[in-house]
Amino acid sequence: MQLYINTYGTYVHIKDQMFEIRVKKDGKETKHLFSAKKLESIVLAKGTALSSDAVKLAIMNNIDIVFIDWDGRPLGRIWHSKLGSTSLIRKEQLKASLNNDGLKAVKQWISAKIDNEINFIKKLKKHRQQYAEYFDDKTTKMEALNVSLSQIDGENTLEVADVIRGLEGTSGRLFYETLSYVLPKNHQFNGRSSRPAKDQFNAFLNYAFGILYSKIEKSLILAGLDPYLGFLHRDDYNMLSFVFDFIEPYRIYAIETVFKLFSAKKTNNSHTDEITNGVSLNKAGKELLVSAYNKFMESDVIRYKGRNQTRNNIILADARHYANELIKKEDVKPLKIIEL
Repeated sequence: MQLYINTYGTYVHIKDQMFEIRVKKDGKETKHLFSAKKLESIVLAKGTALSSDAVKLAIMNNIDIVFIDWDGRPLGRIWHSKLGSTSLIRKEQLKASLNNDGLKAVKQWISAKIDNEINFIKKLKKHRQQYAEYFDDKTTKMEALNVSLSQIDGENTLEVADVIRGLEGTSGRLFYETLSYVLPKNHQFNGRSSRPAKDQFNAFLNYAFGILYSKIEKSLILAGLDPYLGFLHRDDYNMLSFVFDFIEPYRIYAIETVFKLFSAKKTNNSHTDEITNGVSLNKAGKELLVSAYNKFMESDVIRYKGRNQTRNNIILADARHYANELIKKEDVKPLKIIEL
């Protein structure tokens, strides 16, 4: 279970070797107890606090503590010091970032991302036949871009990074145009926007991506990979470059969660607040999104690589698979497209 704490003034401490959550609301204080054995992570928004004893109990039980910004992006985390992995993985990751192995991985991840977006549009088409011609036009163009991506070659990623970004950006624009086109009129949007979002859909999507960033970072750490040592996204100070590389095939999880909320008309103006130059998700919006996201990622099970798995488990399994590829414990195989 993941515990999300976003109510201002909430305090986490220990009582009887359990986490006690004190929540103050409307002048009243309520208390909730959670067993350390049942928690995977504790996520704290700004304006919340926890005791050092709570940190110690989390470390002893391998519970991840994540601090997030107003838009859901992870600011930092408290993690136990013994990761249980080999430095050989990170050495091989560094080598891959400088040679063709890194380029092959980047192409696989972005190709998987584009394929997942194409498949999502095809799912939309099944129930919206009136837009069939529009959908077909978009997917045909995206498929052509994916073919162009597959034909890129070079000694390393840096050599062809601009070309890759260009193809990825064009495909993304086509995809988001399609999503906006089929949404209710009052929720249609003009492309991606972040920090701040320019519309309600992007406000929800940015927060969902923020949650996903944290999950990707944790999975990479558990697999022994360095979240900062990227292939396509690289060399910027204090940037989780490899998180932004590895996340690409899994962005569809956040997108599908948000799209379902909007297409089912479960969102309204009470879930966001107007801020300077944009829109921000408020407490009600975060609660709605986190609940839907957790169900989609942790409770719903899908068939993947011959097994029934949650989407969270899929991310961790793929991270470990790639780490093993780097040290040649598994045969190098193209990343299998995520089954939605």
